Amino acid sequence: MIGLDTNVLVRYITQDDPIQSALANNFIEEHLSGERPGIIGHVVLCEVGWVLARAYRYSREQVADTLNALLTCREFQVESPDLAILALQDFRRGNADFSDYLLARTHQRLGAEFTVTFDRKAVDGEQFKLLA
Repeated sequence: MIGLDTNVLVRYITQDDPIQSALANNFIEEHLSGERPGIIGHVVLCEVGWVLARAYRYSREQVADTLNALLTCREFQVESPDLAILALQDFRRGNADFSDYLLARTHQRLGAEFTVTFDRKAVDGEQFKLLA
């Protein structure tokens, strides 16, 4: 297995840089498979969502669809995919960033009743409690 950095995935997804996109495409297509997937950690998954939303102005739906594609592509293996899928479902229904929902789901897995936050956008479900 081979770990993938955010910048490689962003080049692969956006195809915005002819040289780096071609390198990312070639690497992913030639070196990754279901038997030898590229590893995508939670931090990378969150960074991809953030970069696409902020730098590339992807809509919330486009970000969700892209994250879903990464989660379901056989050439990629996401860290704790069950948590990432739950966080993606939360993201599609809620108002907070994907990273907030993944954080809350990770905290739940670790035994937390909820996650306290100052982020009012995140307090749209029972996973968060507003600290006010």
